[in-house]
Amino acid sequence: MGTGTSDMGHRKLKVLLAQPRGFCAGVERAIEIVERALEIHGAPVYVRHEIVHNKRVVESLKARGARFVEEVDEIPLGAVSVFSAHGVARKVETDASGRSLQVIDATCPLVSKVHREGQRYAQKGYDVVLIGHRGHPEVEGTMGQIDGAVHLVETVEDVERLVPHDPAKVSYVTQTTLSVDDTRGIISALKARFPQIVGPDVKDICYATQNRQTAVRALVGHVDLLLVVGAHNSSNSNRLREIGEDMGRPSYLIEDAQAVRAEWLEGVGSVGITAGASAPEDLVQEVISRLSELAEIEVQALQGVEENISFKLPDELTDPTRIAPSRRVPGRMAAGA
Repeated sequence: MGTGTSDMGHRKLKVLLAQPRGFCAGVERAIEIVERALEIHGAPVYVRHEIVHNKRVVESLKARGARFVEEVDEIPLGAVSVFSAHGVARKVETDASGRSLQVIDATCPLVSKVHREGQRYAQKGYDVVLIGHRGHPEVEGTMGQIDGAVHLVETVEDVERLVPHDPAKVSYVTQTTLSVDDTRGIISALKARFPQIVGPDVKDICYATQNRQTAVRALVGHVDLLLVVGAHNSSNSNRLREIGEDMGRPSYLIEDAQAVRAEWLEGVGSVGITAGASAPEDLVQEVISRLSELAEIEVQALQGVEENISFKLPDELTDPTRIAPSRRVPGRMAAGA
């Protein structure tokens, strides 16, 4: 690996960028949904939970008139509301209906697919095993969308403690922000314990999570230090950092350029940068600028998968005739008024 000098002013630093990195299609869609809702309905538009796990994104939308809440009972009756990309439980949907909220659902289509798979298994009488992280909003939403027995497992040890109603009728689904590599051991343990278990094809795992993890593995072998741009409560961002550590490189999860510490670069000649699926590219560019203040840098983007996936927006945002004015808050001004 390259070496640096102790003189920060004359340090030469190679900066390698992972490809792909940053926003995935589900995140881009969720952000656009809030932006379109503000254009059509005017401010405020209420968003349950952070639309995506990124402070910069949330603050930008707040400045445009979005108001973020944790529960629907914090939203005024009849107000325009958006559910976050992570998805919600049916109880949240019921509570929103009870308050006559005009809901626009920004749930990632890949998360919705997991909901449908779990519901299908449950309807056929299977216990559903959900592989995921306890407390994550996507996991809470998925568990709340499936009628019947749902068992959350986070580790191989959890598999050993499972007590399904019928060992011959067990199924599994996974949190989308986990990759094939994250789930491989748990799925193997499930199949060993329940040979008749059914579950989704590997290709159903979130493409963005897998692509970003593959890119980090390709990157880490060429650098002395890994910086992951993302929120500390972002599951996929934390996993990218863990991969760097697992591969023997000092790895840091940073929310923005201000988090970069000069001492991290001591003895370092090359730095790799990636970003979680909810981190905007401008944060990456600010980190690069910060590094340029600490060293003379050479930036190179590694080759990787070019993602060209996009998801359709909800009909009520693309066809204004589907908007129900009678459900707007009394006195709300029309967009542009």
